[in-house]
Amino acid sequence: MSMLRKGLSGEPVRILQQKLGVEADGIFGGGTDAALRAYQSQNGLDADGIAGPDTFTQMGLHELVLLQKGNRGETVKKLQAGLGISPADGIFGAGTEKAVREFQASKSLDVDGIAGPQTLGLVDGFGEITQEVIAASVVTENTQPVDTAAVQAAAANETPPDAHPSFVAKIEDKVASVGKSIWNTVKSIF
Repeated sequence: MSMLRKGLSGEPVRILQQKLGVEADGIFGGGTDAALRAYQSQNGLDADGIAGPDTFTQMGLHELVLLQKGNRGETVKKLQAGLGISPADGIFGAGTEKAVREFQASKSLDVDGIAGPQTLGLVDGFGEITQEVIAASVVTENTQPVDTAAVQAAAANETPPDAHPSFVAKIEDKVASVGKSIWNTVKSIF
């Protein structure tokens, strides 16, 4: 998961909401969707209500940038250029994944083929990814779990795309283990 959209919850949603200036409850509902679309429209991005690597980069939310197979855009193109992939086409495919894996191995990082802040901070051209950004991209003991009752209330007021009676069972009461990516806290509420 490297994109946020309506129906998701977790710490990355809370960070996005804080940047958008909406209630930071960690639940991506209608208000967050509207605020995101307005931001995207005002900043020359596709106003699709989906926050991905290019939106995060534009917003200065580098701790949320996570590039993986299937991603497309300017941030992927920047990664490819930094890894020496030519031509840099902006499509994260098998060749880019292989290059990321090789780069990670050469830097003694976890080799997973996913370029998050820790990997990007070592790639040429990503100077904005500082140690502070890397630290902000992991779960700490201060990371707050999303309120399950608030998720239930939000889901009751939304029309889920694929309603499932046990959607609340999918919401974990605890945040992922300390030191793991904040993306591990993202859950679908529908």
